[in-house]
Amino acid sequence: QVQLVESGGGLVQAGGSLRLSCAASGRIFSINDMGWYRQAPGKQRELVALITNGGTTNYADSVKGRFTISRDNAKNMVYLQMESLKLEDTAVYYCKGQVDSLWWWGQGTQVTVSS
Repeated sequence: QVQLVESGGGLVQAGGSLRLSCAASGRIFSINDMGWYRQAPGKQRELVALITNGGTTNYADSVKGRFTISRDNAKNMVYLQMESLKLEDTAVYYCKGQVDSLWWWGQGTQVTVSS
């Protein structure tokens, strides 16, 4: 069994920063792509950022230049550094990882941006 656990969410003022972390644990042989998704109330879950095992990154247009995804393969961790946060970034943020050819989701962490 594999677990992905997010942390680092919270309440922040517009223009502020947060750093999300996701830790993968359990029976893991290899982790391939990892990513962050978010879901705002009444909206579909959407991709925020992806990072491959080799470090190639991909971002949603709405977060380019503000968010940075990174990973520490030795620690089975993925991070999302969020800068210049906007009200519309408010959502539950989920970590998703491809572990041993299967995709796993974390439980989510709430990010709330206030004015």
